[in-house]
Amino acid sequence: MNALRNRVNLIGRLGAEPEVVTFDSGKTLARFSLATNEGYKNKDGEWQENTQWHNITAWGKTGELAAKMLNKGQEVALEGRIVNKSYETKDGEKRYGTTIELNGFLIISLKNQDAK
Repeated sequence: MNALRNRVNLIGRLGAEPEVVTFDSGKTLARFSLATNEGYKNKDGEWQENTQWHNITAWGKTGELAAKMLNKGQEVALEGRIVNKSYETKDGEKRYGTTIELNGFLIISLKNQDAK
């Protein structure tokens, strides 16, 4: 059952090119945003679309591969886990954030296909 704990699967489009950071230790981190869309009809029967943005992080080889293969607007399926973080600003204000830590991905659309 551990394989089912804290697991998330998303299909969406990249909002930007993956950004890669290399730390002094040599460890790499890739970051990008992913938009997921869901459609529904409102109470008047009009079609509505709701877009959710997700912050994605990928460490090491997975991050390097994502940075090399993924492009803005490309549709991908990804699997990862939810990570909640908190930090304090210079002014002492507490901030919170949620990211999806990438375990793997599958490219659905080719690089040169237009976003829908």
